[in-house]
Amino acid sequence: MLDRKYIREHPDEVRAALENRGADVDVDEFLDMDEEWRELKAQGDDLRHERNEVSRSIGDLKQEGKEEEAQEAIERSGALKAELEEVEERAEELDSELEERILEIPNVPHESVPVGEDEEDNEEIRREGFDSLRDLPDEVTPHYDLGEDLEIIDEARGAKVAGSGFYFLKGDGARLEHALIQFMLNLHREQKYVDVFPPVPVDSEAMTGTGQLPKFADDAYKIEGDDLWLCPTAEVPVTNMYAGDILLREDLPLKHQAYTPNFRREAGEHGVATRGIVRVHQFNKVELVNFVEPENSYERLEGLLAEAEEVLQQLGLPYRILNLCTGDLTFSSAKTYDIEVWAPGDDMDDGPEAGGRWLEVSSASNFEDFQARRAGLRYRPERHESTEYLHTLNASGTAVGRVMVAILEYYQNDDGTVTVPEVLRPYMGGQEIIEGHEPVGESALGSGDKE
Repeated sequence: MLDRKYIREHPDEVRAALENRGADVDVDEFLDMDEEWRELKAQGDDLRHERNEVSRSIGDLKQEGKEEEAQEAIERSGALKAELEEVEERAEELDSELEERILEIPNVPHESVPVGEDEEDNEEIRREGFDSLRDLPDEVTPHYDLGEDLEIIDEARGAKVAGSGFYFLKGDGARLEHALIQFMLNLHREQKYVDVFPPVPVDSEAMTGTGQLPKFADDAYKIEGDDLWLCPTAEVPVTNMYAGDILLREDLPLKHQAYTPNFRREAGEHGVATRGIVRVHQFNKVELVNFVEPENSYERLEGLLAEAEEVLQQLGLPYRILNLCTGDLTFSSAKTYDIEVWAPGDDMDDGPEAGGRWLEVSSASNFEDFQARRAGLRYRPERHESTEYLHTLNASGTAVGRVMVAILEYYQNDDGTVTVPEVLRPYMGGQEIIEGHEPVGESALGSGDKE
């Protein structure tokens, strides 16, 4: 969250930032409430001081035999107490409301973020891998049809047990998913990330700490009967594992990676854009979370972006980097780079000249001290110095399902098989080609074979 003092001292900057984000926040109303709260706090201090003075005078007046004046002082002390309680009650109400409202104010974008309304205004930084594209079939089969043909993706049976937006991976499809996860974990371990395996359910305090609550409650899966949510991203448990702790400068930078399944109520209309395993309710990711000193956070953001990019570079997948505009930033982010992999199977009118479409597989974000204030993430620059809020960053390293989509489409062959990227073969027992599996069950028989 933002610092109240920052909003108070930089109201024009905050107004402009929120306007550029397209955020509907009444800054003037917030400032009026804050001013009333501060006036009440000052009034309360004055009343408390006066009451203490009056209370001290009562004994002196009694000793001097001034009973009538002592009684007046007693009555005055009682009146001051009642007035103070009223002032403090109103101040507490305002403080609580201000805390609720500030949780709904998004982060202020960094000065290097382009101003824009939506994804159409994102700034493309560069493209990688398009100077040496592999030979593709004349018509690339979309992953959802190919997965069905090869019997490695089964959306129908996934819907049978969990509803739409869930799916089974079978045989080589499941093996490819596991291979991707292990490859990413090993790669990031080489990049000096420390593994953590966090709880998948997270409580409301943790969700609030990273900014998922209260704004995005409708996008998350609540576990009925408990104050728990299914993890929407490993960013939530990993960032909050140090909530309320005080780290030391020598602890930083602290780099953690975590594989988890993730759960979100993905939005989207029915149609080609939501077919297959691109927009689903459950998906796997390897998440990279960084805790750093404030002065190093933007240098670390560039390093984090390079670490996530290396996944696609080693897989040989073409991709591009976007600098997200103000209107497309996530709620908590001050600056975000999106990594979008190229999937040539669907021509969605947003791909490169060769057709296909872009799939976001990672968002490398610097949250500055926004999450740290919400979660109480502090560090001590020196052991004798006062604490400061650290900066948090994260990126997906990367979204496994969407990378699989890109592999199935980009490494597709003329005969309908898929070449396994070389770096994944050790994780698949040396397998070089995915040729598919025979259908299982009576439902796989042709109509002429059924009794």
